[in-house]
Amino acid sequence: MPVEIKIRKGEPMDKALRRLKKKLDREGIIRDVRAKRYFEKPCEVRRRKEKVSAFTNMLRQRYENM
Repeated sequence: MPVEIKIRKGEPMDKALRRLKKKLDREGIIRDVRAKRYFEKPCEVRRRKEKVSAFTNMLRQRYENM
């Protein structure tokens, strides 16, 4: 599904671009494009996911103890 924004009447192009960038950021499209720019080995993917899950588990444990 393509991302669209409609330029409002009298809206400067800078504001329209800013709205487009925010929408792309919210939907995670820019993050996906940057991640898929280069090939990532399966072991690197697994290592990255394990690192993220370990960090979230650490945060979860830290805030459960408070």
